[in-house]
Amino acid sequence: MKRKALFLLAFAGFVAGVVAAWVYGVQQPPQPPVFEPASNPYARGVYATGIVESDQPAGVNINIYPDVSGAVTKVLVHDGETVRRGEPLLSIDDSVQRATVAQLAAQAEAAQSLLDELRAQPRPETLNVASAQVSAASASLKMAQDQFDKQQRAYQIDPKAVSRDTLDNAANGVAVARANLDVVTRQYRLTRAGAWTFDVRNQERQVEALRKASEAASAQLDRYTLRAPADGVVLSINAALGAYLSPQGVYDAYAQGNAPVLVIGTPSDRLAVRCYVDEILISRLADVHQLKGRMFIRGTSVQADLQFMRVQPYVTPKIQLTDQRTERVDVRVLPVLFRVVPRDGMRLFPGQIVDVYIAAK
Repeated sequence: MKRKALFLLAFAGFVAGVVAAWVYGVQQPPQPPVFEPASNPYARGVYATGIVESDQPAGVNINIYPDVSGAVTKVLVHDGETVRRGEPLLSIDDSVQRATVAQLAAQAEAAQSLLDELRAQPRPETLNVASAQVSAASASLKMAQDQFDKQQRAYQIDPKAVSRDTLDNAANGVAVARANLDVVTRQYRLTRAGAWTFDVRNQERQVEALRKASEAASAQLDRYTLRAPADGVVLSINAALGAYLSPQGVYDAYAQGNAPVLVIGTPSDRLAVRCYVDEILISRLADVHQLKGRMFIRGTSVQADLQFMRVQPYVTPKIQLTDQRTERVDVRVLPVLFRVVPRDGMRLFPGQIVDVYIAAK
């Protein structure tokens, strides 16, 4: 009985093994690919990695950095918004700069008032006072002269009638009165002549300097408002209300580095691709003025034709894709720029990495 049970168990194991071998030996049909992988569309083509960028004259997006430091007080646009050249994008706290502008403007006005005062001289009231002083000095001289003449005639009639000391004092009084008249006369002429030309010229320079300082402060005040340097679309806003900005941009806690405050690009129907061709493949390129290319979006079956724009004739280290300036690389690449020919249903955004094939010789 025991041997029979062992035999049945062995036979059952054998049958289970055969069934398992048959089940696992059946080959399942392969699943269709999710997307068609990128393939070289040309008989001879050069592969390059490309980055989608805005179709700008420089071929890159516009990174906006402030010229001044301060806290953000207003964010006037949002991501994806279309802006026009000169349109305000963001405001920085300018309270101190506004006070500086007002102070310099007031100083310029004060200097202009002093210049107007110099040009308006002589003041009629001052000239009248100087003229009255001349008249008074003339009257004093006449009185002293009359007094001296009387004393002198009396002395000539009878020397004992007037002492010599009294006669000398009368003569000295005439000399003092004449000198006083000369002084007030000169003072009257000086008053009537008005301000000295050198004083006027110096004050004019003071006014000019203060006005230029006020204009410079006003120009600096305008820099507290960031404006769009060109028509485009706001791709990214990296600053929030109250964030502190500097000429280095804004600190990005995620990337652990500084980032531009705003990034402006072109609409999605006007995009370009910057390709980096390996230096060992440059010689295989066709005529650099008649290049053809095709772009494949990674992970999809979407592809698009590329229209050649230009070649940047400067071979650089291949660090653009990672943007790591400390990366140690031995490969150098040639930047080639293409314009994307839009297609229906294609969604493409600046910053995407795409596969590019360029027709070769």
